[in-house]
Amino acid sequence: MSPMFGAIDTLLRGGFNKREDLERGRFDIPASTLAGAGILLGVSYGVFMGLFAAMRGGSGSLAQLLTAMVKVPSLFLLTLVVTFPSLYVFSALSGSRLEFKDTLRLLLAAIAVNLTLLASFGPVTGFFTLSTESYPFMILLNVFFFAVSGVIGLGFLKRALATVFTPAAKEPGTPGPPSQSAVDPASRVFTIWTLIYAVVGAQMGWVLRPFVGAPNEPFQFFRERQSNFFAAVLNALSNLLS
Repeated sequence: MSPMFGAIDTLLRGGFNKREDLERGRFDIPASTLAGAGILLGVSYGVFMGLFAAMRGGSGSLAQLLTAMVKVPSLFLLTLVVTFPSLYVFSALSGSRLEFKDTLRLLLAAIAVNLTLLASFGPVTGFFTLSTESYPFMILLNVFFFAVSGVIGLGFLKRALATVFTPAAKEPGTPGPPSQSAVDPASRVFTIWTLIYAVVGAQMGWVLRPFVGAPNEPFQFFRERQSNFFAAVLNALSNLLS
């Protein structure tokens, strides 16, 4: 386990996304290391998410804690499974230097960065679990932490893509300016990837709910698939402000 988290520490410090490697289309960190670390980090945050219902008792409170531990890493990995084919094809069509395996590793790395930051928010979630009884507040707090960690993960991905799609240097004496497309391919790929992954991820979270678990309500592994994620966030905000 120590080498696994050592690799994540190196990843956070930029040790695996060196410019010279990305320019050659390589991202040399094992996918199994990234997936394993992501699962463990997701489980650790799931503990804090499920703790709100578990500490307030009711039938199935322990089950809620255990399912939250499973659902957090599942949310990210299932979203990647659903979106990866389209993400890879669009990247390849845009001229990415990354082959299939390296593209997968890069996306897993971005998820690992996301989950590392999310896990670091766990103690904060635990603090508010102990100090508030407001279920809508806890829902919005977790959505906020997921959003912040997601933005940081996307920042990591954007920097890597900028290097992957860096135009090749022209040979000395070659006439004419470097060819540039009207739209930067790195920005185009990043925008499309973000939209696809964010929309699918948000709805995947809605399908897998509940994560936090409403106190004093019967345990449900899944809830009925009514409405959608975005309407639920607005509803939780309205309940908090009312």
